[in-house]
Order: sequence, then C-alpha cells, then structure tokens
Amino acid sequence: MKELPAAFAQRMKTMLGEEEFALYEASFDESAVRAFRVNTEKISLEDFRRIDPFSDEKIPYVGNGFYLNYDKVGNHPYHHAGMIYVQDPGAMATAECLAVQPDWWVLDMCAAPGGKSSQLRNKLGKDGVLVSNEIIPSRCKILTGNIERLGFRKTATTCLDSARIAELFPETFDMIMVDAPCSGEGMFRKDEIAIREWSVENVMRCAQRQREIMENAVKALRPGGYIVYATCTFSLEENEMLIDQFLTDHQDFELLPVCEAVYLHTSNGIKFDGCSCSNLADTRRFYPHKSRGEGQFMAVLHDTRPSMPRAMSEKRAAVKIDPIITDFLKDTLVDFDINEVSVYNGNPVYAAPDLMIGKGVAFSYGVTIGEIRKNYIQPHHQFFMAMGSQFKRKIELAPNSEEMERYLRGEEIAVDCENGWAVITTQGCSVGGVKVVSGRAKNHYPKGLRKICVDR
Repeated sequence: MKELPAAFAQRMKTMLGEEEFALYEASFDESAVRAFRVNTEKISLEDFRRIDPFSDEKIPYVGNGFYLNYDKVGNHPYHHAGMIYVQDPGAMATAECLAVQPDWWVLDMCAAPGGKSSQLRNKLGKDGVLVSNEIIPSRCKILTGNIERLGFRKTATTCLDSARIAELFPETFDMIMVDAPCSGEGMFRKDEIAIREWSVENVMRCAQRQREIMENAVKALRPGGYIVYATCTFSLEENEMLIDQFLTDHQDFELLPVCEAVYLHTSNGIKFDGCSCSNLADTRRFYPHKSRGEGQFMAVLHDTRPSMPRAMSEKRAAVKIDPIITDFLKDTLVDFDINEVSVYNGNPVYAAPDLMIGKGVAFSYGVTIGEIRKNYIQPHHQFFMAMGSQFKRKIELAPNSEEMERYLRGEEIAVDCENGWAVITTQGCSVGGVKVVSGRAKNHYPKGLRKICVDR
C-alpha cells in the first residue's frame, strides 16, 4: 500500500470518517481502472461495436465509453486511426454532467491532453465550435496532436492564460469547461509524483489559482451560459469551498444538479460549517472506493441572466485562394466546399471554426491543408486524418496485416492505386497519408508518431 502524507490522510479521515477512510485507503491495493471512448466523428458507435477488440463492458454514464481490458492499446491501428481515445472513466463523468447542445460554442479552458475536449467535440454538430486551450506550450503541442489524430473539424487549439482568453473572447461561449489545475489528490493511486508533491500549502496555492481562472471564465461566458468546474482532487478548499465562494461573489449564477446517469455513480458534495449554498450537495464527488475510476469533483454552474441571440460572427476578411490550393483539393478530394477554405498563419486551412481568432493566437485553427511550396502543396497529417473520408484515392489495410505494420513503422509499401496523394484507411477510417508513384506508396506518416509506434 502506498504511504500517504500524514496531513492528507488526516484531512481525508475528517471528511470521510474513519470507516469510509479505511475503504478509500484499501482502494490503493487495487489497480487503476482503464477505459476508452469511441470517437464518433471517425466511426459510428454501432460500426465500432462490430469490430471492437478491446472490451464489451459499457460505462453506465458515458454513451460511447467502455472499460478497457487490452495491453498496449496505443500501438493498435484503431488508436492510430483516431477511432478511440483512452481516458480514465472518472474523468469522463465530467463532460457528461450537462446536456451539451450541438450548436454550442464551447471552450475547454485547461484542456491538455485533450480527453474532455474530444468528449465535448463528439457532442457538437457542424454548427458547433470547440476551442481547446492549454497554457503550457509543451502540453499544448500534445493537445494539438490529439486533436489532429482524432480528425476534428471546427476546432481550434490555443496556448493562452485565462486572463488573455477573457480579453480576446468576452461573453463568447455557451459552455466553458474548467478542468482546473489542482493538487491531484484523486490521482494518488496511479501517480507517485502527485503524492510526493502534495502539501497543504500547495492545496492553498491551487485554490487561489483556480479562483483566478474562474473569474476569467465568467468574463468569457455568454449570458445564460454554463460553466462546468472540475478537479481531480478531494480538498474542500479546491472544491466545495471554491464553489460556495463563487456563488456568493456571483449572484447571477446558480448551482444545477448533474445529469441523472452521473448522479447515480457519484457521491454528494460535502457541506462544511459556514457554507452559504443551500444545495451544495449537488456538486459531485467520484471516489475510487465507490466507483470504477480515479478521484474527481464536478459542479455545473448556470448564468441565470437572459440569453441573447448570438451576434453575427465577424466575417473573415476576403482572401484570394491560390489556384494551387484549389487544384490540390480538386485532385485529392471527391468534393469540397470552397467557402470552407481560408488561410491562417500563412497556411491554407479547411473547416475552420466560425469564431474568429487573430493571427498567431492559435496553435491550430480548423484543418491545416498543408504547406504551399513553390508550385505544389505538401499536405499536413491533419488533412489526411480529418478529410480522409472524402479522398478520391483510398488504400484500405487490414488492422492486423503486415502492410499496416510496415506503414506504421514509416516504410514504403506496394499498392494497387493510381498515382497521387492517397489516404491509408483501416475499417474505412483514415490512419495517415502516402504519395503513390508507380505502384509504390511513399510513406508520409509523421516521424514522431512512428517512433511512438515502435517504442511504446
């Protein structure tokens, strides 16, 4: 059994009581629970169920979620194809707290590595917008890589602090996910570093930072919108106390119950001496000794001010599309909408969000088509992943074939396909791109992802 910090253990005993604390402590002898979600922008749930090699045990509160019983799932071609996202089942509960509408504009304010963002994107339709933000550049690159792998459109990733977001996007979003940086107490079962770095002082520092993030989230929220606040910790200071103080400071907000399926698999929030919120129990706690997954806290906050119709979004400045781009799209895709083509940071993009984002602000904005060279387009991996279903030239490989293994290692393969850019698919889902020349498919799978495939 892991040795817990004495001060943390005492705080948990005070919250849970001696008997329940013993059950919580005993959960450390159990293995962490693994799970995945089907990425329904790549493949329907019904189609994936017919080919699913990983699990048939559904998560009761996630419609496209399953418990995972499979080793090295990151090596599987279905993972490379963006058909699934591996995530802790407790973390999945947060995005299920609220019925997300398909036309909402959604901000995931602290998004890396992208689990909750991908879950939210699957709930949005063609008119929905997702902005996934991460303040730490190295983590934002990981977030952007996951967005690319999953093949999302109408999505942007940004690397901004919360104050800058509030400045750039005042009263913009219908929903904001604040999965706040926290002291990580809920991750102790699988994260030794979180245990070593824990202290009461760090809890207080996290609570202060969380309050600042929430104040900026309020500024970016449209009247009538929703904030889903979440942490992976248990401390009252970062959870119920923060929500209680937030509601005191923001009289226009109310605390709402979560969706029933999440309610049934979580525990009531803890009412503490001196709290002002009468329904604080509507906040939810996900405990590893009660449910299958790691620790989580979640709360749904609603801005009760009357909502107003969305103002017409600022039209993008007219940009003359280089004929090289349209010629490339005509040669590559079965069909495309020229009105969906624009330019961001000097590169052509497709299916960008309707939300205008200034030059240089976003890591990625829509689907990057590629880089314009002297007289041709060098396509981006994101283009293959997001637009693969519309490619003229598709090369289907069985997931367990030698050709697929060779492709994921970055090798050239022999193919029966006309010359030109083509997409490699498995079960109809794009895995990456190739350039076909005289029956040989020259590999364009990114080198960094090849290394992952070999070494993981």
